[in-house]
Order: sequence, then structure tokens, then C-alpha cells
Amino acid sequence: MPSSDQLLAELKLLHPKLIDLSLGRIERLLAKLGDPHRRLPPVVHIAGTNGKGSVTAFLKSILEAAGKKVHVYTSPHLVRFHERIQIAGADGSSRDIGEHALIDVLMRTRAVNDGDDITQFEITTAAAFLAFAESPADVLLLEVGLGGRLDATNVVAKPALTVITPISMDHAEKLGATLPLIAAEKAGILKPGVRCVVSRQPPEVLEVIEDAAVRVGAPLVVFGQQFDAYEQRGRLVVQREDALLDLVSPALVGRHQFVNAGTAVSAALELDEVLRAETGTGLDLDEQAIERGLTDVRWPARMQRLDSGPLPEMLRPGTELWLDGGHNPAAGQVLAQSLADLEDKSSKPLILVVGMMGLKDAAGFLMPFRGLARRVYTVPIPGAHEAPFSPERLAEVASSCGFSAVACGGIEDALRRADAVEPGPKRVMICGSLYLAGHVLGLQAGVLPQSN
Repeated sequence: MPSSDQLLAELKLLHPKLIDLSLGRIERLLAKLGDPHRRLPPVVHIAGTNGKGSVTAFLKSILEAAGKKVHVYTSPHLVRFHERIQIAGADGSSRDIGEHALIDVLMRTRAVNDGDDITQFEITTAAAFLAFAESPADVLLLEVGLGGRLDATNVVAKPALTVITPISMDHAEKLGATLPLIAAEKAGILKPGVRCVVSRQPPEVLEVIEDAAVRVGAPLVVFGQQFDAYEQRGRLVVQREDALLDLVSPALVGRHQFVNAGTAVSAALELDEVLRAETGTGLDLDEQAIERGLTDVRWPARMQRLDSGPLPEMLRPGTELWLDGGHNPAAGQVLAQSLADLEDKSSKPLILVVGMMGLKDAAGFLMPFRGLARRVYTVPIPGAHEAPFSPERLAEVASSCGFSAVACGGIEDALRRADAVEPGPKRVMICGSLYLAGHVLGLQAGVLPQSN
């Protein structure tokens, strides 16, 4: 029997393009599989540029704290492909799909596809739907892969709820060169009569979403209108039209996580109302479950402190090592703000270790760190599925932004240089790409990440 590595490599060969947005191919495949996407538990469909993963993680944690069984679909993975398909367990906790179960659904889906033209994301999404349809759960959290309108996940015709997290410039070559064009693609997940929770947005983005909602007939629950979320005295306050919740601070680090957590809390409460109206049974959410969800949440590579393992051990005592997968200008802004907040609490020289994919706006990502970071060390991204910036070219971009930048041979080389460049403890942030973050977590675990 082939391994999941072998199967995934084979499935990549079924379509010449890495990304080719379309619904026709996956709809044909799902029909051959018996339409598993029509046999799913209630679906929360989540799109956006930034915060998608964090909102999904908060929602999962809140729902599980309320005793619900939750399937989760995300992408890309960090270390193992199995992370993308989380199956609700009998004990109430979802876990990455096992190797044998993954091989089973991939082989069945491959057999039915019978060599037809299809992208790897489409065929693996179909396999995920098969796995979800065959395992009981109360909710499926379904994260969009790219965009929304033509994303493979958008074959779900009637989700219970949709969510749109903050939208910013990213994947312009696929989704459009302006914020309104990108917003129109993301708003493609809106469905007639299906409530949509909309997180904080730029005005021009919200206008596009509101226009799309009117055309489709989708009721909106909008940040700053029907709900608000903010930090007050170190706590999360979520204000809705019918309630005011004074909650614990979310466990994920950064001011932006108050917005993401507040969006997730509002989405959980809206889902409770929707399910109660449709089935007579809600989620049994209470404030204690919501708070447990906010504090128990885990989401790797989002302002993640690496406290132990081979990489932190390379650095002198007192030096902090952080990891974040943010990779666009908006992510650079919130990451820089988070690091500035850490600097206010405990001042240490900040050094960036950066690797980025070649189509990203590297200058736009780096500019928010001016005046905050002392040096930038640029690194390659081993095993990247598309061309990353070379360390030399990325160092040139960083230098043009005003940083002292040096190209390095890899993460270990960059950390050795960062540790030796000046005496005393420092704050080192590895950032710029989720694929780089996966490589780092693989080094920490002593395993080779599976290719995206």
C-alpha cells in the first residue's frame, strides 16, 4: 500500500497548474463519489485574508469547550498534510486524520477520479469531504483555501453560517489587483438566507461585501455595527445588540487576536441561534465554555513562543525566539504592533529572520518593522512548492527598506549570526511565510515536513 507521501505526490501530477480556480472539476468528482458534501454536519464556511486560521482555532476551541464534536478543514499544513483534516473524536477532541484513514480516502477518491484533470487541492478537498461525511460530528469548520467564489470548498450550497475575516492585499495575481476585487472573490461564499459574520474591514471592502449580500439575500452581522470586540483592562469585551460579555483575554498573543477572538465568539453565538431556530437544539453555549475556549486555544506559528527544543537552545539565556507565519503587508502591520507591545513590556533588541515566497510583497511586509527591528537575516524556504525569494534578493529588498540585512544559508545559520551579532539577550522573530514556519516546526520536531 502506498504512503500518503506517495499518494499526494501522484495527485499533484493530475493537473499541470498548482492553482487553477474552478468548481466544475470538483463538482464532477463529488458526483462520482455520491456527493459527500451534501452529507456533512452543519458547516461554518470561513473566508478572509488574515485571521482565518485564528478565528477557526478560536471557534473550534469554544465549541469543544461546550461539549460539541467538531470537524475542521484548513490549509496549508505546517508539518504534515494530516493537519488539514481534523476529525472529531469520541472524547470530544478533534485530531489530525490518521495515516491509514488518510490513505483510505485518498485512494478511494483517486480511483473514482480515474485520471481526470483535477488539482491536488480539489481532489484532497473531495477526500476530506468523504472523511467528514463518514464520521459523526456536530459542526464542520470549513476554511476556504484561496479566495472564495471559485474555491473548491464553495461547493457547499447551504452552510449553517459563513464568516469573513479581515481582508487585505494578498494573492493579487489570482484574486485581483485591488482590495474591492479581492473582496468580491471572498464575498463569493455568501449564500441566500445564510447569515454571515463579518469581521473588521476597510470601508471599501465592507461596501463590496454589503453590496454582494444585498444581491444574494444574505443577512450580515458586521463588526462595528451588530457587534464589537475590544480589549479593556486586559480582558476581551464583546458587545452585541442583545448582550455585553466581559471575558478573559484570549490566549493567542497580539492586539489583533482580540478582534479575531471577538469575531469567533460572535460567530459561535450566531451559530447557536441558527441551529436552535432550524433544529430546536442549540449549542448550549455559556460564558464559562466561551472563556475556556479562549484560554485553551492552540494555533501554531501565530506569535508562537518557542521555549524549548534545538533552535531555542542555539541562543544565549534570556533570548526569546518567536515564530509567525504572516506573509502580507497587513500581517506585517499586526506583527510589528505585537512586537512593539512586547518591547514596551520588556525591552530587547529585535532581530528578524525572514523567508518569503517570491510573489509576495516583501517590502510591504517589512516596512512596518522600520524603527523596531535592528537587523534582518534572510533565509531560503526548503521544499517550497513554488519559487521563494532567494536570500540574496530578499536581503536586497530589506536593505532598500532601510534595514541592515544579511543573506544566510538557512535557519540555523541565521540564528547563529543573530546570537553572535552583539552581546546580551535579544528577541528573535522568524517570519514571512507559513511554509517557512512549517520548516521551523519540522526542525524543532526533528522531522521533514510534507510538501504543500
